[in-house]
Amino acid sequence: MRIVLTTFGTLGDVHPLIGVALEMRRRGHVPVMAVPEIFRPKIEPLGLEFAKVGPTLNPEDPQQVAQLMDIHKGTERTLREVLFPAIRQSYEELRAAVEDGGRADLMLAGELTYQAPVVAEVTGVRWASYVLAPLSFFSAYDAPVLPPYPKLARLQSAVPATGRAVKHFARWVTRDWAEPVYQLRADLGLDRGANVIFDAKHAPRLVLAMFSPLLGEPQPDWPPNTEITGFVFYDGDAGKRELPVEVERFLAAGEAPVVFTLGSAAVLDAGDFYEQSAEAARMAGVRAVLLVGTDPRNVPSMQPPDLCVARYAPYSKIFPRASLIVHQGGVGTTAQAMQAGKPMLVMPYSHDQPDNARRMLRLGVAGVIRRQDYTAERAARRIWRILGHPRFAEDAAQVGEQLRHEDGLARACDALEAFGREAR
Repeated sequence: MRIVLTTFGTLGDVHPLIGVALEMRRRGHVPVMAVPEIFRPKIEPLGLEFAKVGPTLNPEDPQQVAQLMDIHKGTERTLREVLFPAIRQSYEELRAAVEDGGRADLMLAGELTYQAPVVAEVTGVRWASYVLAPLSFFSAYDAPVLPPYPKLARLQSAVPATGRAVKHFARWVTRDWAEPVYQLRADLGLDRGANVIFDAKHAPRLVLAMFSPLLGEPQPDWPPNTEITGFVFYDGDAGKRELPVEVERFLAAGEAPVVFTLGSAAVLDAGDFYEQSAEAARMAGVRAVLLVGTDPRNVPSMQPPDLCVARYAPYSKIFPRASLIVHQGGVGTTAQAMQAGKPMLVMPYSHDQPDNARRMLRLGVAGVIRRQDYTAERAARRIWRILGHPRFAEDAAQVGEQLRHEDGLARACDALEAFGREAR
């Protein structure tokens, strides 16, 4: 099959798709990665076909990054200021990727590619969709944490029936956000269709929930034909998966450290997180690795011998050798920490991160600290508490053991192949 794989977002969104593409190629298919231009250097060295689709965020613009990661308005700005204004261009680019050299046999689309259902309807390409976190389903039975309204989640815990109200409230708040998509459909001679933000993004025949059932169990109001596959892991840097030499040397020189990271997006709006984290590690008396990204402002002023600072390290290599992982709650980082079987301290920003943090809290494998409350003193106390209570490590180890028996990549690719055979 020639299969077009498309998504929008951060490395946490693109990495699982790269994993699927590499496995589908190994099985003899021809994958095409249709993603924003910024990811080309991560994809072409792997020998995968690349097609530019969708707007590209500028990681060198700290103001834009801060606005899109804001807990109150981040999701709204991402949709209304980045994705929806570019919907016509994104539609044309994805349609070209699907029709290049004859129509593709299959398309797999992430939830933020709101042009994908339109392309499928116009071209007739068979398509499946996927989500990476339970938040994407907005279930009334397992109501998510809405970043601007976290108190609604606490209310739902006390009064379960409020889950339906939370679902209706989210639809009401977003009721006019997707007008550019509806206008595009009208210009193409299509009817208005289903709700763009909540319903139309899910393919009618196959929806892959590419996360572990430990993160979220199936609910009655999930889309039909949803299959939970388990997490799909990939964390190579253009194919390179080795630890940096200085990190390997540090890990081998002493006891397991606390690893501090903000993923691939929040790290661009780190503020004083790394400065506070370095001091927290000193106060807690622990060795620490700080993964600071490429922004030189993230490098702390204090760098004692028991502190290692690195731009990047593959999570699959460093997390299993950590004692505790402090992170922002992105689903990719969360999944890697779960698989490593290590306890966490989660400091969520926006989007799915507060909801993922609550789910880790439910599993008993993490503590949670609000971003505005993150200081060296508070972080040090939380680190001491988590490391000092064996139940966190024990529960995390059990979670890791279960995840290591799941094979999300194989299940996802098996489902896609079966779907493709059915089409033929």
